[in-house]
Amino acid sequence: MTQKQDYIEDFKIYLKTQKNFSAHTVRAYCADVYTFLLWCNEIDFRQIDVKKFSEYLYFIQQINYTKTTIARKIASIRAFYKFLYQEEIIEYNPIDSISIPKQNKTLPHFLYEDEVESILRNVKIETPAGYRNRIILELLWVSGMRISELSNLNYENLNLEQNEIRVFGKGAKERIVLIPDKTKGGLINYIENVSDLICKKEKSATSPLFINYNGYRLQNQSIRKALKQVLQSIQFTKHVTPHVFRHSFATKLLENGADLRIVQELLGHASIKNTQIYTHVSMTRLKQVYDEAHPHSL
Repeated sequence: MTQKQDYIEDFKIYLKTQKNFSAHTVRAYCADVYTFLLWCNEIDFRQIDVKKFSEYLYFIQQINYTKTTIARKIASIRAFYKFLYQEEIIEYNPIDSISIPKQNKTLPHFLYEDEVESILRNVKIETPAGYRNRIILELLWVSGMRISELSNLNYENLNLEQNEIRVFGKGAKERIVLIPDKTKGGLINYIENVSDLICKKEKSATSPLFINYNGYRLQNQSIRKALKQVLQSIQFTKHVTPHVFRHSFATKLLENGADLRIVQELLGHASIKNTQIYTHVSMTRLKQVYDEAHPHSL
């Protein structure tokens, strides 16, 4: 293993343990850094200056990456050099002043309530795995959890007497999400009757809540696959991912008059700016309703 690869391996551990990044983000960041180090070639990456990094920015801009991808690549390399500086591998961070380009803001995709209910109704719950998948999708809809937050749930995260679930979001930030009685009842049934039919094993506080047939934690990919299957079965035309349920949760709350700060807290957004985009979605929806329902709409 080369010295560069050693640094990337250490960087990967740093992202996992100190930054608490998801496995997907860790892979993306490490791939971005590896590509950058290949570009450096014989140049000692510990001696890179702003001018040289600007050359790299020009290089990747010629590949026609989207602004989102370029922004992530810059964020990846900035995080790498921050890591090197903290570990005293370099004396100063040469790209700390490099700004991430502004991205075009797009409104998040969301589902109307009847569309969500249609998806949930068509999950086949006759099998233990099907029942589990139904509860998972319902939890995404009623709680606004990220898919990674849901798959990482353990039994110790549940406080069902208070209809609460403790989750850990980006940066290991802890928050409480709430669930209605109906969802709580379905979750209790899964725990007491269904999970053992998937795989019978002793449960402890640190056991994963949602498991596969081997008793291991259900991964994000399996949840995405289950959602894709039900969408295909009903020939659903909209593009729907687990994150769309989170968007739909936030949009529905604001449409019903929820305070923006409350929605921010429930979503686990560090900044209110990340939550404000849903106000635009809600306004778009209100205008649509007005145009369809008001006799004098233009």
